[in-house]
Amino acid sequence: MIKGIIFDLDGTLVTSSLDFAMMKAQLGCQREEDLLEFVSSLPSPYMREEAMDLIHQHELQDANQCTFITGAQTAVDTLHKQGFKLAIVTRNFSKAAQIKLQRCNMPIDIVVTRDDAPAKPDPSALLSIAKRWDMPSRECIYVGDYLYDIQAAHNANMQSCFFAPQALPNYADLADYIFTDWTQFTALIEQINLKKLHQLA
Repeated sequence: MIKGIIFDLDGTLVTSSLDFAMMKAQLGCQREEDLLEFVSSLPSPYMREEAMDLIHQHELQDANQCTFITGAQTAVDTLHKQGFKLAIVTRNFSKAAQIKLQRCNMPIDIVVTRDDAPAKPDPSALLSIAKRWDMPSRECIYVGDYLYDIQAAHNANMQSCFFAPQALPNYADLADYIFTDWTQFTALIEQINLKKLHQLA
């Protein structure tokens, strides 16, 4: 049974206009390389700080423009009223994440950013939330729109749910569940739990 739902933020609950290709080009990071790993590998503290300052500028600009993705607000409000435990795990830094939550007025009080725990696909953030909820990992589902989200869920022994509003990428089939529109999500959670109940009966 799913009792706790953890969401990614950018591209899942809220819009994001971050141009990762441009950021990578500005920093000299190869297109296929993970941006945060690239920054952490820079040879001096000064270079790492300069690079992170640039990323923060992009993230703050993006945060001040974000809105709920269509249907996500209704889904979150419905799940909150139904008594599900809700949280967010994002690769954003804390200030940008807080701006996004304030702009969208979300009823979610647990938000873990890359300032708080190692970035996805590391499972530490997800596991810390399950522990805080005093809940087995398998009773949680992580919802996101990228490969790292699926990997993080599996690394934490959680169910994974992939949000795919556009064409399915080649890694989508790694997810336990897929949905394409937020109007489908609450029904999907209900179906998953009903199926589990029937299996237990």
